[in-house]
Amino acid sequence: MKRIITFGEIMLRLNPEGYLRFVQADKLEATYGGGEANVAVSLANYGMDAAFVTKVPAHEIGQCAVNELRRYGVDTSKIVRGGDRLGIYFAEKGASQRASKVIYDRAGSSIAKAAKSDFNWDEIFEGADWFHFTGITPALGGELPEICLEACKAAHERGVTVSCDLNYRKKLWSRAEAGETMAKLLPFVDLCIANEEDAKDVFGIEAENTDITSGKLNRDGYVSVAKKLADRFGCKYVAITLRSSISANDNDWAGMLYTGGKAYFSKEYHMHIVDRVGGGDSFGGGLIYSLLSGYEPDAAINFAVAASCLKHSIEHDFNLCSVAEVQALAGGDGSGRVQR
Repeated sequence: MKRIITFGEIMLRLNPEGYLRFVQADKLEATYGGGEANVAVSLANYGMDAAFVTKVPAHEIGQCAVNELRRYGVDTSKIVRGGDRLGIYFAEKGASQRASKVIYDRAGSSIAKAAKSDFNWDEIFEGADWFHFTGITPALGGELPEICLEACKAAHERGVTVSCDLNYRKKLWSRAEAGETMAKLLPFVDLCIANEEDAKDVFGIEAENTDITSGKLNRDGYVSVAKKLADRFGCKYVAITLRSSISANDNDWAGMLYTGGKAYFSKEYHMHIVDRVGGGDSFGGGLIYSLLSGYEPDAAINFAVAASCLKHSIEHDFNLCSVAEVQALAGGDGSGRVQR
């Protein structure tokens, strides 16, 4: 069984019920999530040995987050305990032409205050085949940029495949800070994952003739972006998600995988969205699974996009789909008919 290590922050997610706005809510639903934790849950659901590494407080709220990961079969044995608080984010789901909103309350969280000495990467990577992190983790500041670099170097030295979702978050750091830090990390990355905006925001690499606000996407422009990323940092794979936003509820969704000088595009799905948060993470989890399982590039990108399409139909952060469900959609069964 393939073993994957993911590293990042898990947070308490608080959101109003349904499509209520923050100012309307008199109660909030409590769940847990975060980029790399979401990937670990996806992979565990696919039957892989997925471990999540982080630091959480040693009190009951930290334990709740650990319990939620264990519930879905994620290995939590390498999680460090300490610090004062678990990060929180508030999510308000958009509808029609009203955008979704996320408010962070994560400053001073246990992982944000982690030290390099908290993580023994020799021990963590024992028996590992793959390591995944996102640009969100170094963006949390403190020693995390150096911790991520140590992890990438340790993985690279052991022949562990490394993947990174750029995941630029303007609420966490500036474009200049992101570009400087991620440029040090990307040379150790085998699979770089990005969306329409990440490559531009982090590295100034922009797809030509594309306007994400109008939904106009240019496939040739994204091939150029992927080639520039691969040439600059030596990534074996570059994956780009292609989202055309019709409204907060309705998106067209596809993806591209660039490898060996060739681009592979998935089929496109028209999605009616239940919950968008975690959509990119489910794409990453699907791509890691398919590549580790020996899928050819065309099949790999189609599996990843189908996995992410299904996640958009599921409440909260985690993608709770089986391999069979993803394969059925990738194979053309998107009718949504009742399965009896």
